[in-house]
Amino acid sequence: MKSTPKNSFPGGSPAWNPADEAAFWALRHDRGLTAAEQDEFSQWLASNPRHRAAWAEHRWGWDELDRLAGLQTSLHAVPDPDLLAPRGRRLVRLVYPVLAAAAMVALGLFLWTARAPLPVVPANPPVSRMLALIEQRELADGSQIELNRGAIVTEHYSAGERRVRLERGEAHFKVAKDPARPFFVEVGGVTVRAVGTAFNVRLDSASVEVIVTEGKVGVQCAAAGVPARQEDPPLALAAGERTVVSFAPAAPAPQVTVVPPAEIEARLAWQPRLLDFTDAPLAEIVAEFNRRNPVRLTIEATSLREVRLSATFRSDNVEGFVRLMESDFGMKVERRSDSEIVLSRAR
Repeated sequence: MKSTPKNSFPGGSPAWNPADEAAFWALRHDRGLTAAEQDEFSQWLASNPRHRAAWAEHRWGWDELDRLAGLQTSLHAVPDPDLLAPRGRRLVRLVYPVLAAAAMVALGLFLWTARAPLPVVPANPPVSRMLALIEQRELADGSQIELNRGAIVTEHYSAGERRVRLERGEAHFKVAKDPARPFFVEVGGVTVRAVGTAFNVRLDSASVEVIVTEGKVGVQCAAAGVPARQEDPPLALAAGERTVVSFAPAAPAPQVTVVPPAEIEARLAWQPRLLDFTDAPLAEIVAEFNRRNPVRLTIEATSLREVRLSATFRSDNVEGFVRLMESDFGMKVERRSDSEIVLSRAR
């Protein structure tokens, strides 16, 4: 495998280590890669296992900054005056310090990571860290993947085809068109083929689910309970269609069904979006977070349900939301389990 040319990095210094190079690539990705740079980046990842680890750490840092910037609180939030009498004016000043802090942290992150050792990621990270791990990844050919929390994919590209394996979890693929190099996703004995399209794949202990959101795909089944035969044609799915391949030993053959747009939206609600609220009650905001995240927010005090605010949040930024409720709305945040956070009036 050809290694990355030495002059790809400023000055071409051989003293650059993987952390330096990963920081350099993070800056390049932020402003967008050319086709040549995409090929060069792919070669750099493949040339050394340490490169992929360093890259993952730096992308995590940039994603955290994106989430911070996503916490853009409106200048006209309307808190409950009884609850927020001592703090009512802090929200007005919140947006500018947050954005300024994001810029300062971005600069500091690059300068620090160029010299600091890679942080150790705990084997069992807390729930707040797990909630931040919806990853948006761009592949070397320009295809894009959104990885739901905990999902793992591996890439196996060659001159004749593009192949990705979903090892665990759920991912949405938006495939760059290249008829000369078909795109395959392998998951649990099921192969999904696409040329230029968008689709969602979810792997659990019992089945593989495929939903097409744009274009067409072919699904070849070779999972448990679905004997694979070369002469069997793949299932053809178009936009708005779904199939489920069961792993049960005596499962029936998978069928193609039409999925209403509202159901597709509900199934893909995990994908991060900006949630924009104008003078909305807290109960409505909490309900929207609950619809899109595995951790459930509960409002314990009835009087808090009508606290109103105008704000914009990333839909996966549950931790940022509860921190805001705690710091600027004087609420008590109690994490009762890995799947429940309770908001109550501070005593």
